[in-house]
Amino acid sequence: MKKILTLLLILSSIALYAQGNKKGETKTETYNNDFPAYVIYNNQGERVTYSQMVNSVITADIMLFGELHDDPISHWMELSLLKSFHSIKGDKLIVGAEMWESDNQLIMDEMLVYNLVDGKSYTESSKLWPNFATDYQPILQYVKSKNLPFICTNIPRRYARIVFQKGVEYLDSLSDQAKSYFPPLPIHFDLTQPAYKNMAKIFPTDEEFEMKQQQESKSSSSAMHGSKPSNLVKAQAIKDATMAYFILKNWKPGMFFYHFNGEYHSAFHDSIVYYLKYYNPDINVKTISIIKQSSVMNFDKKNSRANFNIVVPNDMAVTYISKPF
Repeated sequence: MKKILTLLLILSSIALYAQGNKKGETKTETYNNDFPAYVIYNNQGERVTYSQMVNSVITADIMLFGELHDDPISHWMELSLLKSFHSIKGDKLIVGAEMWESDNQLIMDEMLVYNLVDGKSYTESSKLWPNFATDYQPILQYVKSKNLPFICTNIPRRYARIVFQKGVEYLDSLSDQAKSYFPPLPIHFDLTQPAYKNMAKIFPTDEEFEMKQQQESKSSSSAMHGSKPSNLVKAQAIKDATMAYFILKNWKPGMFFYHFNGEYHSAFHDSIVYYLKYYNPDINVKTISIIKQSSVMNFDKKNSRANFNIVVPNDMAVTYISKPF
């Protein structure tokens, strides 16, 4: 009798599902929880499923995932997408990230490719973000278990600091080995691009800055001379240029490059996307952004920052605290 009742319940569920999914109908609800931790929207503000997002972005050459560094949904989704992409692309998948600087590629390869160092030696010898163990180590472990290539794409921060403190022209004085860690010189900059233009708005212009410096030096012989504001913007742009350069250097037709980075580096199809298109105008790039809102249940398409927007609550728990209480 119990088996018969169970069978009747299953058949009843199937019938109800069929009623709501008749041929020609589109099911609009993409979640089964009235208090979800996240909801995915496309760039038209329409709710989509995880599978729909995967099936769309996998058609690109390069996919940029814009994370919020302390957001658990970001890191869980990054790993989930990695597994999904691998199940589809197999050995045609390449992985890379902003969180690893290009001068770390040697030891990364020594661990992943040549098996010369173990995980403990790798973590002891590498420059790693403070949340590496909780947020990024699971990704490396999966990459290693599947024998996938992992590319360290970001410029070493010491060279970005040189650009900020002294100017991009000082990169010419570096050694050939140092120059191998960023794009060939001269590096192209277009500070009229929206991301850089918006960043520059926060600071005075170079002319205003220099005028203030001259006034201060007249009033005090010990006045400090800082860096030009445009150098700060270029220090940001050179990160985007370097990430784009190493993505393309390691990508080839038929491959799928999955890259994750801070959300600002790929928002509005700018920054890294700008440089990818500058270096290779024919490249097909798709993006995902993590966005925080007070409610995840509605999303206005005017707030779209990517091909797909993963909306999480403002009060979502964080994976680490950057500032003490």
